[in-house]
Amino acid sequence: MRTVFWDYENHQLKMIDQRRLPGALEVYSCQTCEETANAIRNMLVRGAPAIGACAAFGLALAAHQSTATNLEGILADLENAKSVLLISRPTAVNLAWSLNRVMGVTKGYKGSVAELRALILLKAQEIADEDVIINQRMAEIGAELIDDGDTIIHHCNTGALATVDWGTALGVIRFAHEQGKRIHLLVDETRPRLQGSRLTAWELEQYGIPYEIISDNMAGYFLKSGSVNKVMFGADRVAANGDVANKIGTYMLALAANDNSVPVYAVVPISTVDSSLENGDMIPIEERPQEEVLDIYVNGERVTPVGARARNPAFDVTPNRLITAIVTEKGVVYPPFERNLLEVLK
Repeated sequence: MRTVFWDYENHQLKMIDQRRLPGALEVYSCQTCEETANAIRNMLVRGAPAIGACAAFGLALAAHQSTATNLEGILADLENAKSVLLISRPTAVNLAWSLNRVMGVTKGYKGSVAELRALILLKAQEIADEDVIINQRMAEIGAELIDDGDTIIHHCNTGALATVDWGTALGVIRFAHEQGKRIHLLVDETRPRLQGSRLTAWELEQYGIPYEIISDNMAGYFLKSGSVNKVMFGADRVAANGDVANKIGTYMLALAANDNSVPVYAVVPISTVDSSLENGDMIPIEERPQEEVLDIYVNGERVTPVGARARNPAFDVTPNRLITAIVTEKGVVYPPFERNLLEVLK
C-alpha cells in the first residue's frame, strides 16, 4: 500500500500513521486541509516526498470542502489553504514545490468551479504517481553504486514510508537487494524520534534485508573499524551548491565517514534541490518541541530531571565537501556540485 493516498469513494486523504509503527499498522484519515497540516506538523506523515504529496492532496481537500460558488471564492479558499499547509514544516522544500505546482492549474483558469476541483485533485494525484516512478528510477540508478557484500550505514528513514512508495536511499538499497546483492545495514536509531529503529528497521523486516540497529553515536566506531563500505541517506532540501539538509545527526555521520575515507551518498529527487538558495546556510532549520528530547522513559523512569530544558533542531546541514555524490532520477551527480547540479536541473 502507498504511504499517502486519496480515497475516491469518501473524498478523504489517507496515510499510514507513522507514530504507531512498528507496534501497529494503522491508516489515518484527513477530511480537511487543517487536519492535513496537523498530520504533517505532528509527523503522522514525514519524509520530504511524502510531505509534498500530502500537501498536494491537502489542497484537493480544501477545494472539495470549499462552499464557494464562483472562481473568486474558491481561489481565495485555496490560497488560505496553501498558507496553512506551507507553515506546517518549514525545512522540506518538496512541500512548497508541490503546493506551487498544484496552484499552477489555477493560473488563467476560466472554467467552472466543479471543473477546477477536479483539476486540483488530478494534479495532486499526478504528483503522487510521479513520486513512485521517480523513486524507482533513482533506485535503479543508485543500485549501481552498491557492491555485493557491502555494509552500509543508513540514517533516519528514507524508504517507502518517507515517500509515496518505494523510497529514496532505502529504495536504492532495496533495489540492490532485489538484484541479489548481499547487503548488510547498520541502522542509526536517529534520535530523538527514532525514525531509524522504529521505521527503517520495520521496513527492512518486510523486505528481508539483514540489519542491525546502532545508536547514532556508534557510527564513528564502526566507520573507523573498516567494516563499513558506504553511508547513505536522503535529504529534505539541497542547496544549489550541493549542501544537504537532512535529519539531525547526518552532519556528524558524514564527518566521521570522510575521516575514514568511506563514500557518502545522498539520494534525492530533483524536486528536493532548491536552486534559489546559494548554499546550506540559507536553509531554514525547523526546531521542534523540547518534549521530544525530554520525555524519554527507561524501565518506567524518566531519564531527565524534572525542570530540565532541551534544544531540538530537527535537521542539520552537511557541507558539499563531505558528499561523494548525489543520486537523482536524472543520474548520479558528482562534484563540483555548483556546476553539475545546475546542469541536471536544466
